Amino acid sequence: MEWVKGSAIGRGSFGVVNIAKPKNNSEEFPSLMAVKTSKVSDSASLQNEKLVLDQLQDSPHVIKCLGDEIEERNGKKNYNLFLEYASGGSLADKVKVSGRLPESDVRRYARSILKGLYYIHEKGFVHCDIKLQNILLFSDGQNDVVKIADFGLATRRRETSACQMRGTPLYMSPEILCGREQESASDIWAFGCAVAEMVAGRPPWKWSPESDVCSLLLKIGLGEVLPEIPYDLSSDGKDFLVKCFSKDPAKRWTAKMLLTHPFAAVDLFDQNDTVSSVGQNGDDQARVSPRSLFDFPESISNSTETTPSHCTFSLSEFSPESDVSPAERLRQLAGEEPTWSSSGGWETIRSVEWFSADGLQEKLESMEFW
Repeated sequence: MEWVKGSAIGRGSFGVVNIAKPKNNSEEFPSLMAVKTSKVSDSASLQNEKLVLDQLQDSPHVIKCLGDEIEERNGKKNYNLFLEYASGGSLADKVKVSGRLPESDVRRYARSILKGLYYIHEKGFVHCDIKLQNILLFSDGQNDVVKIADFGLATRRRETSACQMRGTPLYMSPEILCGREQESASDIWAFGCAVAEMVAGRPPWKWSPESDVCSLLLKIGLGEVLPEIPYDLSSDGKDFLVKCFSKDPAKRWTAKMLLTHPFAAVDLFDQNDTVSSVGQNGDDQARVSPRSLFDFPESISNSTETTPSHCTFSLSEFSPESDVSPAERLRQLAGEEPTWSSSGGWETIRSVEWFSADGLQEKLESMEFW
């Protein structure tokens, strides 16, 4: 496929996201796409995203993967991942512009996200980085449709160990920060944080640039307090979030259970909207170890409280046999603000061969990322 690259529309720990379009009209590809690009040597998370998305393409609530390639230019090799283009941006963008969202919209978005999470979990995966920045907005001609995106940290259930931590601190569940295995319940905690953020217009944890990040992580991981539930949320909404914020992951409601809650009740939207079983493989255990990347979301607060902007935490290597306490574990999280380059204008990219999923699987299985 020959394609044309447009201006940058986003950046992440993996690299940059650009608008892209096929050079020639084709029924196989849409007129506009999003392309994530990184150096081949730094493409582990993008390759992991491709492998995961290849197995999650049957849900209308998960972003579609359109293919990948390795591009060589000026003696350098880049890895490109092609995805659906979300013209509406992310839910984080919407909240940043609009502030607090109407509860009716929050309930509709929450149900769509839950249906996506139910599908992902039934397929045996954990997303590991649910947040508003990773929920993208599409239009079906009448309403906004949301889809779950950014599967770079996603993994099979029950394959993480106590020395692996993945996600964004303000959305991390207590069990992750205390070194327990990352399971589907962790996604539900993060989802609850996202719902609270849509309602309040800011993250449920109070934080300011002057605050100590370590104290915040200790508070989430070891404290007794829960994320702040918006005071003006309906009683159904408050109860819904309580079900998401159980400190004990075994008592936290699942996506399937939450879909039956009055806050996300089916009869509020579409009488024909049902949830069906979609796959199994819940106990599959692939051995893939993506890097631990922790980037705070941009500030979306309309008050003086802000969230850390574009901070990346790298996790020190921990051994499951280590005597390091959970508190010391959190204190050892540290990071530096990354430096990103920008690109603009339209640039023609020559065609290259597409990697097969099997080829990427072999490459991933031969790598270890910490």
